[in-house]
Amino acid sequence: VSTQSTGSNEFFVLCLLLHPVVKMSKAKGKKPQRSGSNVFANFDQRQIQEFKEAFTIIDQDRDGFISEKDLNDMWASLGIIQYDKFCAEMVKVSPGHINFTAFLTFMGEKLADNDPEDVLHKAFACFDV
Repeated sequence: VSTQSTGSNEFFVLCLLLHPVVKMSKAKGKKPQRSGSNVFANFDQRQIQEFKEAFTIIDQDRDGFISEKDLNDMWASLGIIQYDKFCAEMVKVSPGHINFTAFLTFMGEKLADNDPEDVLHKAFACFDV
């Protein structure tokens, strides 16, 4: 991760962790087919790359897994001190080790019930006067 993009990536990670609705890039053209058997089929390549960058930022010790310590260190790098219990609860969401595939699966589940971005824009446009 280059130092130029670190600020926006840290903001992206913060958004992922704090907000239930995450705005992801939209690929132009046909949307990928949703498939329960292959989590990578649920996202386009640009979205997978964005999630990979976020995962790399969260995985502070670069061992390929997200641990409680990684979460504590990541929050600290953002200037936020979290209680150990908070990070432990975040890690408990996964039944096993949180590798990139587990992270991607978790994010897919969180985003599955969200409306597409254009639907949200149209809904909020109704309130613009």
